[in-house]
Amino acid sequence: MKEIMDSLPKLNEKYSMFSVITDDREIGESKFLFSSKDGLTSKDMMTRSGSKILDGYRPKFDATAIARMRAAGGKLIGKCNMDEFGFGTFSTTSSYGIPKNPFDLERSCGGSSGGSACAAAVIEDHVSLGASTGGSICCPASFCGVFGLVPTYGRVSRFGLIDYGNSLDKIGLISADPKLIAKYLPVISGKDTRDSTSCAQPELQLKGKKIKSIGIPKEPLAGVSKEVLSAFESSLDVLKGMGIDVCRIEMPTLKYAMPAYFILATSEASTNLASFVGMRYGQQDGDLSLRFDDYFTYFRSKYFGEEAKRRILLGTYTRMAGFRDRYYAKALRVRLHIIESYKKVYAEHDAILTPTMPFISPKFDFISKMTPVESYSADYLTCPPDLAGMPHLSVPCGYNEDGMPIGMQLVTDHWEEDSLVTFAQDWNSAFSVRKPEVSL
Repeated sequence: MKEIMDSLPKLNEKYSMFSVITDDREIGESKFLFSSKDGLTSKDMMTRSGSKILDGYRPKFDATAIARMRAAGGKLIGKCNMDEFGFGTFSTTSSYGIPKNPFDLERSCGGSSGGSACAAAVIEDHVSLGASTGGSICCPASFCGVFGLVPTYGRVSRFGLIDYGNSLDKIGLISADPKLIAKYLPVISGKDTRDSTSCAQPELQLKGKKIKSIGIPKEPLAGVSKEVLSAFESSLDVLKGMGIDVCRIEMPTLKYAMPAYFILATSEASTNLASFVGMRYGQQDGDLSLRFDDYFTYFRSKYFGEEAKRRILLGTYTRMAGFRDRYYAKALRVRLHIIESYKKVYAEHDAILTPTMPFISPKFDFISKMTPVESYSADYLTCPPDLAGMPHLSVPCGYNEDGMPIGMQLVTDHWEEDSLVTFAQDWNSAFSVRKPEVSL
C-alpha cells in the first residue's frame, strides 16, 4: 500500500483521475485503500462535485458510505474527478481535470464517475465509490474495462451525496476485481436513519445465488455499433458455456426510458441546485450589497458550467405551471410502465442483458463535436434500469481491434444484488479480462 501512496501524484499527473489527493500519506492501521467520487462528502478533503461553484467547500461530515468504509479499516486516498454534479456521459464537464482512459489517453473514461473507473483500472486491488443516476457507474466501467455494480435504489444510504436526482441517485462500487465488490457491498449497505429512502429494504444476503436464465431484448441492439454487437454476441456463447439459458425477448417500452429519465432527472436537479447561491457553500465572492435575485443570477451565471445551466433550465421548464402535467407527471407514469415491463420479464427470466454502451470510448476531439442530444442519446442502454431503481452490473465482455474494452450490462429485480455479485465473479473466471498497461 505504501508504494501506491507514493505513486499517487505521478499517476494522477498522467491520468487526471483525482480532483484532490489526501495529504496524509501514512498507512497507519489502515487495512485497505479506497477512493470516492467527488460527489460524496468527506470531512478531511474538499468536496466539489466537479463544479467551480463549490470550490473551497470542506464538509464537516463524511457521507455514510465513506464513513462505513473507514470504519471497516479503509483509507480514503482521494476524491475522483467527475462530470459537474454528474451532468455528463464522458467526464468532460469537470472543472478540476478530465480523467483519461487507461487504455488510450486520447479517449474518455466515461461519466459521470469517470475518475472512479480510471482509479479502479489503474490502481492494483482498488475499489472506488461511484454514484449512478442514469448510467454514471456502468458507463465508465464499460469504457475502462472494469466491473461496476449499481445496487437497488435505497440499498446504500445517500446521506452525504450531493444529489443530482433524489429519486434516481444510487451509490455503488467500481473495481477491476469483482471479489472486492462482493467484499465491500455489505460494508456500505444497510439502513441509515439519516436517509429515509434507505430504511425500507430487506437485509442484503450474499449466498452465491446463480443466474440460470437471461432475457435479451432485441430492440436496444438496433442502435449499437458493429464492434460492440460483435463482442456482445460472442459473449453469449460464453454464457451458454456457463450453463445459462439465453433467450431473445421483446421490451418495446424501453425506448421511452431515456426521455422520461431526462425529464425527471433535470426536474429534480434544478431543485437540488437551488441552494448553491454563494452564501453557504464553496465560492462566496459576490457583492453582498446586491439584491438577492441579482446576487443569485450573477453568482450562478459565473460559476455553473454550460451543461449545468442547460439542465437547470430544462428542469425548471418541465416543472412550470402549465407544463408539469404535460412533462413531469407523464414521465412519472412512464417510469411505472418501465418497471412493469421489467417485472413481466422476471416472471420467466432471472436477468436482462444488453450491451452497456452503444459504442466504445470515443476520443476527446470527437466528443467536443457532439451535440447535447447526441451525448444524451449515448445513455439509452443505461437509463432504463436506473429509472426503474433496479440493481445492475457492467462487466467487460470484449475488446475491439485496437484493444479498447467493451462492456455488457446485466439487470436483475429489486434487491437481487446477490445474483449479480455471484455472476460477476463467475464471469471473471470464464472470460479473460485484460488490464491496461500502467507506466509512469
